[in-house]
Amino acid sequence: MEKEFKMKYFQSIYERYHRASKRLKGKILDEFCKVCGYRRKYAIAKLNGAAVEERQYRRQTVAKQRHRPTIYSDQTINILGKVWEAANYPCSTRLKSILRLWLPWIEKHFQPTAEIKEQLLNISPRQMDRRLQRQKLKAKRRIYGGTKPGTLLKHQIPIKTDHWDVKEAGFTEIDTVSHSGNSAAGLFAYSVNQTDILTGWVETRAVLGKGEKEVSRAIEEMEQYFPFKILGLDADNGGEFINYHLQRICERKKIQFTRGRPYKKDDNAHIEQKNWTHVRKIFGWSRYDTQKAVNAMNDLYRNELRLFMNLFLPSTKLLTKKRIGSQTRRRYDEPRTPLDRFIIAGQGTPAKIEQLKLLRTQLDPFQLSKIIDEKIERIFKLANFRQSPKSAEDEEKSFAITRVPQLSRSEAEVFSQIEKILRIPVTMAGSHG
Repeated sequence: MEKEFKMKYFQSIYERYHRASKRLKGKILDEFCKVCGYRRKYAIAKLNGAAVEERQYRRQTVAKQRHRPTIYSDQTINILGKVWEAANYPCSTRLKSILRLWLPWIEKHFQPTAEIKEQLLNISPRQMDRRLQRQKLKAKRRIYGGTKPGTLLKHQIPIKTDHWDVKEAGFTEIDTVSHSGNSAAGLFAYSVNQTDILTGWVETRAVLGKGEKEVSRAIEEMEQYFPFKILGLDADNGGEFINYHLQRICERKKIQFTRGRPYKKDDNAHIEQKNWTHVRKIFGWSRYDTQKAVNAMNDLYRNELRLFMNLFLPSTKLLTKKRIGSQTRRRYDEPRTPLDRFIIAGQGTPAKIEQLKLLRTQLDPFQLSKIIDEKIERIFKLANFRQSPKSAEDEEKSFAITRVPQLSRSEAEVFSQIEKILRIPVTMAGSHG
């Protein structure tokens, strides 16, 4: 009876308390404390806690009433995640274009129903970001690189500072990406990366060291793989490009040879972006310093990777950039693959265009992605791990190994007692080398 009385009384007090003015609340609290025997602070907390619980209950009730029905099934999101992973983690805007382009192969690999296909084609980029948020947190990678400027022939090679507003395929930017790991000493591999400004077509080759002859030989080889004639070559100020050897090649082939300003990476913004998507994102920051590793990288560059990137992965191009107050608003064009941009440009021969179209229909992007992953795993085993950055797990293992020196039994007991007292690991001086 007493418990029931307290419950009924509490409900009446609760309603009066939260309707009362600030002055009356004090009198109600005095009455509440006398009847129930509560201390004043406890009584305030109890009444306010009940208010919080009531608000939470109301919010949950409203949320249930406003709950929207599930539009995208788990199977749809599962397929979306696999396509995103196979396409090398593109942004949601590009992923939407990839879903349309890859639909024939999605039907082949996953056999989706008509409803799932409709969901895949109708899902918005913003909804993709929400649904793939957890997977994106696991897919973050680091960027590592470095180059040194050269000084030879700078006065003979003109600087190009204007924006690349080209209407013709064949004007390219070129750069090298180092695979030196933690140390830039000795001989190690470089990736020579070249991209077309209009179409975004990319060709890459690996060389051991960046001697002018090796780099020039890689550039001449890549020229044969572009589906159009190379008309321009814009490089940074590195010695691997600013040399007589490459200058004579460009003069003989009537290629416009220009360079950017020293220490101004914005002059080569197109190739800097491709350095990440086509090299660093794939091989990371490990050190490769053997000819066997270079040959394995070139096997990937010449075959599956170039076909996958140029035929199946759309990219966007910046159309306008406008400053409004403290914000910068950018507008991009529709995502298209380098092959599609080449077809739209209409500068290739019909036979060459039809050959590339036929090649795209004969290839399977999911199979290409699988082969690329397998080759990357084999290439990774050829890295020089002693001079490559370690993961957090490897650092913890190495620390655990070096933390415990060779101690006598009495010394080990003393260190054990000190660790228990201080509650921190204790090592001998010089135990880390």
